[in-house]
This record gives sequence, structure tokens and C-alpha cells, in this order.
Amino acid sequence: MDADTMQNGNASKIWIGIAVGAAVGIGIALSRRRQRTRWDAARDVTRRVADSSNDFAEATREIMEHVRNIYDEGRKVADEAAELWSQGRRLVGY
Repeated sequence: MDADTMQNGNASKIWIGIAVGAAVGIGIALSRRRQRTRWDAARDVTRRVADSSNDFAEATREIMEHVRNIYDEGRKVADEAAELWSQGRRLVGY
């Protein structure tokens, strides 16, 4: 083997060593980072809900308004049906 081949072989070994060392270092750093607990996730959800509570309140008001309209229309239909029923009974003679 000549000197050029030896230097290229050593240089590639050094770069491989650096890459392996960096990979091990990154792996250790990722394994040692702080893990999120369920309580942290619950706090985050609570914060997000609190931040958008005004939107929830507005959407709830709109839904309640629609439900009230549907209820009123349904009640009108039921009253008209009862009136038609009583008129039909009068026609038949009950």
C-alpha cells in the first residue's frame, strides 16, 4: 500500500468515527429530553379551551337559537295537527 491510500483510509475512518459519534450523541440527547406527562397535555388542552371560550360561548348561543326555532316550529306543527285531528273528529261525529 502506498502513502496516498493509507491517508485516504485514515481520513474515511475519521469521518466514519465522527458520524457515529454524532449519531450516538443525538440519540442520547433525544433520550434524555423531558418527556411530556399526561398532566402537561391536560394543561395545554385547558389553556387552549380557555383561550377559545368566547368562540365556544358564541357558537353555543347560535346553536341554542337554532334549537329554539326548531322547537317553536315543531310546536306549531303539533298544535296544527291537534286542531286538524279535532276537526276531523267533529266531521266524523265523535
